[in-house]
Amino acid sequence: MSILSQFRFLVRRGNHQHPNLYQLAERSSKLPAFVRESPPAMRYLRLLSPLDWENFPERHLDETRGNPPVPYASFVASCLVKLNQKLAYMSDLRNYMLEHPALIWLLGFPTKPCFQTPWFFNPAASLPTHRHFTRMLRNIPNSALQFLLKNSVSLLREELSGLEAPFGETVSLDTKHIIAWVKENNSKAYVSGRYKKEKQPKGDPDCRLGCKRKRNQNISPLKTPSENSVPASSISIGEYYWGYASGVVATKVPKWGEFVLAELTQSFDHSDVSYFFPLMNATEKNLGVRPKYGAFDAAYDAFYVYEYFHREEHDGFAAVPFSQKGGYKKRLFAPDGRPICSAGLAMPLKFTFTDRTRTLVEHQRGKYVCPLVFAEQLDKKCPVEDERWEKGGCTADLPLSIGARLRYQLDRESDAYKKVYRQRSATERINAQATAFGIERPKIRNGQAITNQNTLIYILINLRALHRIRVQKKRLS
Repeated sequence: MSILSQFRFLVRRGNHQHPNLYQLAERSSKLPAFVRESPPAMRYLRLLSPLDWENFPERHLDETRGNPPVPYASFVASCLVKLNQKLAYMSDLRNYMLEHPALIWLLGFPTKPCFQTPWFFNPAASLPTHRHFTRMLRNIPNSALQFLLKNSVSLLREELSGLEAPFGETVSLDTKHIIAWVKENNSKAYVSGRYKKEKQPKGDPDCRLGCKRKRNQNISPLKTPSENSVPASSISIGEYYWGYASGVVATKVPKWGEFVLAELTQSFDHSDVSYFFPLMNATEKNLGVRPKYGAFDAAYDAFYVYEYFHREEHDGFAAVPFSQKGGYKKRLFAPDGRPICSAGLAMPLKFTFTDRTRTLVEHQRGKYVCPLVFAEQLDKKCPVEDERWEKGGCTADLPLSIGARLRYQLDRESDAYKKVYRQRSATERINAQATAFGIERPKIRNGQAITNQNTLIYILINLRALHRIRVQKKRLS
């Protein structure tokens, strides 16, 4: 390509709407020389080109009187570069792209023609300021980033389809705490009322106070000691932060790695179980099917989790440790689903009611009572002389959902349970990768910006995994 024709080509490229990295990868031999000779540009062309940039939901890009608007796709691609390079601030990203002008052209930023430079455009004038980069991270719709995350899931499923790998059959869910960039989280700074939820930090109006518990198992309450007592303030339940939490659904494919299927960011005052239904709905949407097995920690020991994975047409189930909620370690049930009392008798259902307070899910509950009391056979005595007989006999208050029975009936010592539960560590390894990309301590003070950056981190994790799979497949072929 002659210098003049190359200059005309670059000028035409200066007004395009978004980067078509896939098409550029297909005809990489026709790229300008300065792009082909730039190792970072070619590396990111290989990493980012598999995404469906052609159908990316771009914003309206009408010409304005001032500088042309920056395409969302160009901005998203540059943010993926920032995360992959582990750059902390947008100013660092801008300096990195000024050091590698080929990236500016490759990612589709509107260029300002300049014949005096080797690249035929002015890099500094072609890039927005770092403040504008930060503003775009706050304003870009998260739905556009979710489109790319779903696309990355489709790419991974297609890449692993011919390998007999059970992609998405077993999923795990976990949350990762995110510490807000405020002085209240700095233990060396003096802050009055550091952990009062009414005193919102001025540095971040969207973060909330929450507790990162040390364990999700229910334990018996501590009894007040009669001697050698200690103050309650010295008993550590967990760690308190102002911040957010990121929930992620992951799946593991043996010998190939762990992959992100769905993600959700909320403020830190939301419970772990509040992530379950939004994330599982997103997982079904991204996969196209409902997962067969689920692996969770004890925080998800709820009837609706077991019910979600229970299907008559297959043997799917949720592998969740038992947390001894309600004080019962075990319950037995009759074939028709009624609980069995301590004497071995099926307890009849006295009445049902709608429960709107005990869980996040409105559901129907039933009150089961002693069969002798229910039948008004008060002349008889409890066959096992249970201590509750004098107080009206045994009672049980349970959800009518089949999940309430499965919670007790699940064989947690079986090989099938242990095999599924081992997959729970997939989310831990995903969280470890996300931590390496800075998800735990973001240098951002806005909830929407943190939400968008988290989605970008998980897209990058999937893209890097896709690249490793393709390299490994070439090595094995």
